[in-house]
Amino acid sequence: MTKGNALIGQSGGPTSVINSSLAGVIKAAGKSSFIGEIYGMQYGIEGFMKEWLYDLGKQPEKIINGLRKTPSSALGSSRHKVKEEDLPVIINVLKKYNIRYFFLIGGNDTMDTINWIEAYCRSRKYEITGIGIPKTVDNDLFGTDHTPGFASAARSNILNVMQAGVLARDMQKVDKFVVYQTIGRDAGWLAAATAVARKNEEDAPHLIYTPEFDFNREKFLIDSEKCIKNYGWVSIVCGEGIKYPDGTPVSASVTKDKFNNVEFGAMGGVSVGISLHRMIAEAFGIRGEFQITESLIMSDFVRASEVDLKEAFQCGKEAVKLAEKGESGNMVSIVRESNNPYLISFGKVPLKDVAVAAKPMPEEFFNKERNHVSPAFMEYMIPLAGDLPEFVRLKRIMAKK
Repeated sequence: MTKGNALIGQSGGPTSVINSSLAGVIKAAGKSSFIGEIYGMQYGIEGFMKEWLYDLGKQPEKIINGLRKTPSSALGSSRHKVKEEDLPVIINVLKKYNIRYFFLIGGNDTMDTINWIEAYCRSRKYEITGIGIPKTVDNDLFGTDHTPGFASAARSNILNVMQAGVLARDMQKVDKFVVYQTIGRDAGWLAAATAVARKNEEDAPHLIYTPEFDFNREKFLIDSEKCIKNYGWVSIVCGEGIKYPDGTPVSASVTKDKFNNVEFGAMGGVSVGISLHRMIAEAFGIRGEFQITESLIMSDFVRASEVDLKEAFQCGKEAVKLAEKGESGNMVSIVRESNNPYLISFGKVPLKDVAVAAKPMPEEFFNKERNHVSPAFMEYMIPLAGDLPEFVRLKRIMAKK
């Protein structure tokens, strides 16, 4: 193995645990006999090309340990899409700082970036070991059971839906429905996770709609009306990326980012949560609420999953282990060994198998109606969410006249 310096970056949206992965890389790299200096790219590849580098090896121990309890992206992030003309600039900076170990923490677009840079360096006879560390609240990376960041964002959503459900239940004489929108443009993992909030049949959420299946307006209204008749109100959770059979987003969003991904929400169109709210209000002439958290759940450290924090840190350490073995061109993966008891191991997956494409939820994780989840998904999700509060309800012991 070639001795040299290490470079670490964070890309895409933040999470509650991405800094825990950063701490894991720094800790393990500091003990490696192959790695000298440890640099961090400020604002991702975009900042790296301008040589905006942190000297992470000189950070106080208190700061490195504190990263494990700090949300968002400590290095700063970027959504810059690497272009052909960027590659010569990137390799020149890599050479200037003698960087031989390249770690990026991010999602599928990030894995594509590492794959491209690593291949370019190889074609120019510059030896570099590129390793990906999974991160995305969407949980849509191929090759890993789940991604660090997902469990914490899911837990935040679960608690939101639990508490909003209690509020909506008690206020049903005023508002008959509540629509809660989660992020997740191509996969419904976060929306589906809120099913863990439902302890009893009448609890929220009653209906869940995700991008894995075409949205049918007529069936949606029938499902909603049935719940209102059964429970007096209805709680609906929807993924931001749900679409009609012709591919049109329910949100009517048309704006795209630099990676050609549709940007759902307020930009470029009405959010899906507002769209569903309007459908019910207009169809039944009733009042209701819509709740859209957007990026808030991506850095909700107060509700972070303990499992998530531990696994994110370990993924950072595992990345250095792969690098020391010369396993360039791979991403660290989490392998589920058992649901109960919950057991995992760590593996690897080629970056080319992860890059660009998003992993949808498997069909067996949904119910037959495609408006909620199956028991198999609950078994998958419950160990990640952690302990949840228990809410009580008054018994119907009425006063006597």
